[in-house]
Amino acid sequence: MKDKAYSRIINAWCMYDWANSAFATTIMAAVLPTFYAAVAGANLPGNTATVYWGYTSALALLIGALLAPVLGAVSDYLGAKKRFLTAFAIFGIFFTSLLVLVSTGDWLLASVLYVLGEIGFGGANVFYDSLLPHVARSEDIDYVSSKGYAMGYLGGGILLAVNIVMILFWEKLGLPSKEMASRFSFLSVGIWWAVFSIPILRVVPEPPVAARHGPRLNPLRAAFQRLGHTFGDLRRYRELSKFIIAFWLYNDGIGTIIKMATIYGTEIGIGQTDLIGALLLTQFVGIPFSLLFGKLAKPLGTKRSIYLALAVYTLICVAGYFMTKAWHFWVLAGMVGLVQGGSQALSRSLFGQMVPKAKSAEFFGFYDVSSKFAGIAGPALFALVGQITGTSRLSIISLIIFFVVGGLVLTRVNETEGIRVAREADAVSA
Repeated sequence: MKDKAYSRIINAWCMYDWANSAFATTIMAAVLPTFYAAVAGANLPGNTATVYWGYTSALALLIGALLAPVLGAVSDYLGAKKRFLTAFAIFGIFFTSLLVLVSTGDWLLASVLYVLGEIGFGGANVFYDSLLPHVARSEDIDYVSSKGYAMGYLGGGILLAVNIVMILFWEKLGLPSKEMASRFSFLSVGIWWAVFSIPILRVVPEPPVAARHGPRLNPLRAAFQRLGHTFGDLRRYRELSKFIIAFWLYNDGIGTIIKMATIYGTEIGIGQTDLIGALLLTQFVGIPFSLLFGKLAKPLGTKRSIYLALAVYTLICVAGYFMTKAWHFWVLAGMVGLVQGGSQALSRSLFGQMVPKAKSAEFFGFYDVSSKFAGIAGPALFALVGQITGTSRLSIISLIIFFVVGGLVLTRVNETEGIRVAREADAVSA
């Protein structure tokens, strides 16, 4: 009976990845960026729409990065991970759904709604990730994290496929225009996200609050005190600190490939249909291979499995330099699908094992900051190398440095010691 209840909690937790990945695929990656340029920013001159979209994305990342550690500390202090997850999910769902109102020339409205939706999406993810070490047993955490990513690939991929069909065949489906089909796809994300968030909110329990010593403080003041203590205690969590640096480096390379792949493909003459098709291929290849990496971590080890993924990413960068045809892009997209979910899932689970449970949301706030700032340095290097050399082919090659250096820093992480220190901290706070 206990195992049945445990499985139910795990499945409910994983379903949130299914729910919110619709935002990542349809809003962040596939539909909204092109809609912003072609419709919302249609009246803007030259490449102004592209520039404004870049500023919009950067602003959303920056706000989320600044909020994440503070919010994580507040939720740990109050024992309110699920309440914060609920509040941010509702916030994100509401403003994502309002994108249905964006029409020709409404670039400012689109930017504002996207920033607010991204704040909700990223904020909720901090608390979702922070629940992982509470819901999964230590021996299952790699597989559970991988299962979450697999569910995300499946859910996000299914809705993206539905939305692409709706946009491509809007006349046959009786929709008034292609623009309205895109706008309805934004609304579909809000509905999908809301409906499939219900299991985690109903089934997953709120983790217990760690024992408090001393007088009860204002939550915000307590949060900043906790953050101060955390920065001061980083020497105690040396292995965790080294892992954060390693993750920041190699995840920068992963994030840059995700963000820049379609732009690079367009530059070398690959058509939109092939680009979108390859994106869907990545989603669906990622489903079984995310689960496979979760299984692989037991015999091979979590760190060795991550090394394998980084080696494949390095090969992708080398192959990307020589890419000239659409089928090359399809092959590389499939290769990304082999390792993208697995590398990120195992990174999340390894981090979760080295985090003291009493500070899980706070530390996952720092983890989220690493993810967000990893969206800045990589694209900047990509752009700089392309500007200096006049070709993005060398930009692709330049990303190898993130995988090599990140992997080298990861070799310095003693995960056994990191887990031991985290368990000691849990014992003291119990």
